[in-house]
Amino acid sequence: MGLKAALSKPFAALVTKKIDRWKYQAATVQEKVREQLVSAAKNTTFGRDHHFSTIHSYEDFKEQVPVRDYEGLRPYIERVVAGESAVLWPGKPLYLAKTSGTTSGTKYIPLTRESMPEHITAARNALLTYIHETGNTSFVDGKMIFLQGSPELKEKNGIKIGRLSGIVANYVPTYLQKNRLPTYETNCIDDWETKVDAIVDETLKQDMRLISGIPPWVQMYFERISDKTGGKKIKDVFPNYSLFVYGGVNFEPYRARLEDMVGKGIDSIETYPASEGFIAYQDSQTEKGLLLLCNAGIFYEFIPVEEIFHEKPTRLSLGQVKLNENYALILSTNAGLWAYNIGDTVKFVSLNPYRIVVTGRIKHFISAFGEHVIGEEVEFALMQVAKEEGVEIIEFTVAPQVNPPAGELPYHEWFIEFGKPPVDMERFRLKVDQALQQKNTYYFDLIEGKVLQPLVIRIMKKNTFVDYMRSLGKLGGQNKLPRLANDRSIAEKIEGYIV
Repeated sequence: MGLKAALSKPFAALVTKKIDRWKYQAATVQEKVREQLVSAAKNTTFGRDHHFSTIHSYEDFKEQVPVRDYEGLRPYIERVVAGESAVLWPGKPLYLAKTSGTTSGTKYIPLTRESMPEHITAARNALLTYIHETGNTSFVDGKMIFLQGSPELKEKNGIKIGRLSGIVANYVPTYLQKNRLPTYETNCIDDWETKVDAIVDETLKQDMRLISGIPPWVQMYFERISDKTGGKKIKDVFPNYSLFVYGGVNFEPYRARLEDMVGKGIDSIETYPASEGFIAYQDSQTEKGLLLLCNAGIFYEFIPVEEIFHEKPTRLSLGQVKLNENYALILSTNAGLWAYNIGDTVKFVSLNPYRIVVTGRIKHFISAFGEHVIGEEVEFALMQVAKEEGVEIIEFTVAPQVNPPAGELPYHEWFIEFGKPPVDMERFRLKVDQALQQKNTYYFDLIEGKVLQPLVIRIMKKNTFVDYMRSLGKLGGQNKLPRLANDRSIAEKIEGYIV
């Protein structure tokens, strides 16, 4: 065991002890966070506009600060981008994280002197809690790879601008720099496929032990390694590879494929980072869900998902939530976001401590016929049956077909790229449909009432979704394929790839 690995155990124990101090009294901690945020920002433009000096309770906060999405907060953010000081938070932000919005175009999310350290601390603590629980420190002494965006930053009105993963790349601790790959030069390559090839060349003969990234892009990295080595399993290329850190999408649809490519089971840590804040991470290999980070400069609110588009939706603080209810996630942060609708939906799988699972995106659903099918339900149905049938899924998306051929009932159309297809496609199709009916009673009623016919599966050519993302200029990095849509915008672009 190397020195870094040896030192990591007592450090992990110390950090875990500090986390334990707040995680079992998180609702009380959240009240203090809200008070601190409001106090710190009372003299900002936003604070004066919303009378922060008169806010003394959560009820006051709800009364004074309406829920907004990016468009609602845009007038303030534009003043921040223009270089104005003390608009949403005291001073100017250190960075603006640049993201791509479907409805808002390019979005700029502020990162401040107060919020930036929370991103770094959370990423570190995810690894330390794993070390404390498992005792596994072997990855600390080997090489680690982080598949992420370019660390090169631009500057506008005195504020540096870049992708979140690229900004964070500039904060890798000194004690990990020698372990970290790819090199800075390779990380700066813009074209994703060129970058992956360069990463393969750099890592192929290294002692890789930890690999981190969004699952579909890690899958591409593994495929390139397999091609380069004549079809070798990852365990034979990197015999000490032991830990996969991921976030951004549900791992389950990719698990079987990735585990087959690796050739052995390895531990994994799920994280929930966003430009708006580092929200949660998996703190246990045995308990379900991600620990909600309640002492990290974010005040959370939760809106029952069925009320999210109401004029005055019910807003709940952490102490008011219930198990297994779907909520829209609302954030107020020490980067100057206030009652901000991040667009994600979550549900709690534990209330002591508070642990969540991400269930989907507010805008990613199908309700063309009133069924309101969400991402969690679609992924569960498909992956449950795929596991039973020994089927391997590479990628998929789902869209409604409201104008079927004459004489046919409408249906949900599933576009699936298989690694290993079903032996009996018809049986597979009907089993997936039955699983979805069991998860969503509205969908069940529509099938029973002959409003919809059972779902239809389209088998897609190899690399359909890679080619689709490439066509959008969104290959790699933090970009993710929407798993379902309430229109046919994606379906129409990939229909030519149907086998």
